[in-house]
Amino acid sequence: MPQDLDKLFAAVDQAFNSVRQAHPEAITCGKGCADCCQAVFDVSLVEAVNLQDRVQRLNPKVQAQIAAAAQEAKQAWEQLLASHLDPATARIRCPLLDEQGVCLCYEARPVNCRTYGIPTVIDGKGHVCGLSGFEPGKSYPTVNLVNLQRILLELSVQLAGEEKGGRRWPIAAVILDFQ
Repeated sequence: MPQDLDKLFAAVDQAFNSVRQAHPEAITCGKGCADCCQAVFDVSLVEAVNLQDRVQRLNPKVQAQIAAAAQEAKQAWEQLLASHLDPATARIRCPLLDEQGVCLCYEARPVNCRTYGIPTVIDGKGHVCGLSGFEPGKSYPTVNLVNLQRILLELSVQLAGEEKGGRRWPIAAVILDFQ
């Protein structure tokens, strides 16, 4: 299963790099930019297993820092759900960020993280990073997130069956509660 996920990640990374090559002026992503790391989203089972594996390979001190940040993020997630606010507009700092805004699990980052800086489409609606230089009304290559999420669902169901494979988790729950 990890090989299939690695192949998917490689294809997503290639799509990102293709857009970067075609529109370098519009891509503002770089080390230390952590805008995407404030976006609220959840991950598939296969991504959760991959992230959990990566976190468990970090040194215990870093794991403890991540767990403390995950507790804060989990509380913010629960407050968000209780307030019935739109998660798409909410901001919660990812517990995998260090103090300098660098991802501690960059190699294992989920699809949403990998696609954040380029134009994407979800159910026919386009999305771009607010910090990017993509101009409204102009046509750009886009990545269809629905197709990617379908593949992640298929991989997750293969891994754990329909019930567990069909669930999704916020990253804080992957770190704190994932079984």
